[in-house]
Amino acid sequence: MSHNEGAAYSSAAYNSTIGIQAETVHDSNIYFVHPDASPQEKYRVGVQLLEDGVPSRAREMITDAIAHGYDLAEVRFHWVLAMLSARTYHDLSAEEVQRLHHVSGLVRNYAEDEWKEALHVTFDLLAVLSAASGETGPVLKQLHDLPPRQHNAILRHLDLMLTGGLKDDLWAETLERAGAERFGNDRGRRVWAYFEPTPIGARAVPPRPSSAEAAAAQAALPVRVVLFVVGSVVLGALALIADPGRAIVALLVALGAGSTAARYGLQWWGRDRRPGLAVEARVPRPRDPAPAEDGFTNQVRNKFDHYFSVRTPHGFTADEWLAHTTEIRGDLAAEIADLYRESRIRVDRVTWLIRYLAEDARNRHNDGTLFDQHRQDRAPASTKALTVVALAVLAAAALHIFGTALSGAAQPRPLWAFLALLGVAWSGQAAAFLWLEVQREKYRVARETQEYQEQLTARQIAHERWKAHLEMTRPSELEMETWLTCDRTSFVDEALRHHRLSWRDLITHTILVAPAAPYKRGRVRGGPWRYSRYVIRLFLFTRDGIREISSEFTFSDATRKNEHRSNYRYDALSSVQVTENTDVGYDLELVLTNGPARKIRVKDADAHQLAPDENAQEISEISLSAAGFTHTFRLLEGIAADGKGWIERHSPDILAPFQTAG
Repeated sequence: MSHNEGAAYSSAAYNSTIGIQAETVHDSNIYFVHPDASPQEKYRVGVQLLEDGVPSRAREMITDAIAHGYDLAEVRFHWVLAMLSARTYHDLSAEEVQRLHHVSGLVRNYAEDEWKEALHVTFDLLAVLSAASGETGPVLKQLHDLPPRQHNAILRHLDLMLTGGLKDDLWAETLERAGAERFGNDRGRRVWAYFEPTPIGARAVPPRPSSAEAAAAQAALPVRVVLFVVGSVVLGALALIADPGRAIVALLVALGAGSTAARYGLQWWGRDRRPGLAVEARVPRPRDPAPAEDGFTNQVRNKFDHYFSVRTPHGFTADEWLAHTTEIRGDLAAEIADLYRESRIRVDRVTWLIRYLAEDARNRHNDGTLFDQHRQDRAPASTKALTVVALAVLAAAALHIFGTALSGAAQPRPLWAFLALLGVAWSGQAAAFLWLEVQREKYRVARETQEYQEQLTARQIAHERWKAHLEMTRPSELEMETWLTCDRTSFVDEALRHHRLSWRDLITHTILVAPAAPYKRGRVRGGPWRYSRYVIRLFLFTRDGIREISSEFTFSDATRKNEHRSNYRYDALSSVQVTENTDVGYDLELVLTNGPARKIRVKDADAHQLAPDENAQEISEISLSAAGFTHTFRLLEGIAADGKGWIERHSPDILAPFQTAG
């Protein structure tokens, strides 16, 4: 931990370039309403936005619901919270204060319930905050008497509003609640799922269409068959004429041997295939060659190496298993790269399939089928023997029939018999090869179609199983916002303790939450970006100057590192600048008179991650507001302009009084 008290400093945390490892946008409609939606639906979405840390959008939605006639004490309560959330009293414009004053006069018109009482307490808190020496005891009792839902909502959303002694009185309770919720709902085991990208759908290598060679064989086969039949009929007729008894026996033997040879020859040669691996996926058939420097393919290969190394069968070390499956991994990586090589498809979206294939290879090894070379397609020795014997008998029978046709024959019968034998031999061999080629191709197509269906079904099941696991594990927006709020509360408490400050010593404070490189990020459609690693930067404004404390947080377990502290006077902050670049993001630059300028990356660019129905400017504003940028920039900009004079304008003693109209 580095401490740099009393001086400005420059650190890698401030000037680093954000490195994005992965990003995802969850396809959720929780923040989207149809233009013709009912006021009740708009109010529901507004409350959801407020709870999830997007008060600016919540104000718009709830205001719209009220404008269309949905005006209850509960609705007004959440509207007031949306007006005050993540803001100080100084942030309210004169018009907004007037609107709050007007609403305070409407409270008496609502039915008596817990929401009306919560509204009373909220406005009483505002009145106490704006009074120089307001009595806090009665309003604190009213606050404690509220039901937990309303009580906790007020404490959370009025965090920046509550200052001084009132904040001191409530701080212990705030800390206790944060400590109880900070690691609740199994945070450490679930956060990872929020940043996991939506898995791309299952795919498998489809069967190849019939080859041109098979089509040519199919076309040529009838001619060869006709020639074979004509030659066989001529040779058989000549034999029957010469010696009917011997010819019939020989013809029956030839017919039986031919049928046997065809039957068992088909099992031997008609299903012949090159030996391959019986791992879940077939070796990919060649397509367009991949570029030599294909980053996606290299990433796929690295993923396969990783998952094969961590999913090893019993008795294998990682290195041994990798060496044992080199060819399998190469074939599978080539297949997946070929199937999913598309523009803007990140390897993280197909990781689920790579992991499944690694597990499948391990399981097949355990079953003893990893290197099974399709034994069902390899003819047994008995089949081969029967085929050879049948062919030999067929040849002998053909010669016997030829000899019978020649016996006792006069000219020119021997010539016809000889020509018929040549025709049968030539056309029979050609027809047999063509027929086997056609049958082999039919079997290949049927086999690959079956394999494709089996593989695709198995992968679809694995895909649905992984999606269901993600949906069950992924934290909600409310959970993510609650955990981050608790982290901020804990961080503020440690900073106050370190500097030995109480809330009475502060004029105000602000927290800026920015991404810390490298990180993963995710969001739901219409919501702000959330990060796997943050830099939380706290500014404490006292009469003596500004105390700035920053630290990097790992969101999954809230561990911190690289903490930095700095103190500087109000007049030391000479300027605050914001740089906006649609291709890069938002940078906040602090320029101090006694130190180098510090550039803080507040948010990375996100235009390429927007859904078609999202507005880039709106999403950017939502993310900046959720990060605390709007409030922080307003404060720092005012200090840079006014120097120490800013204190007089923001002293709690000179707040414009808020008086309820009720």
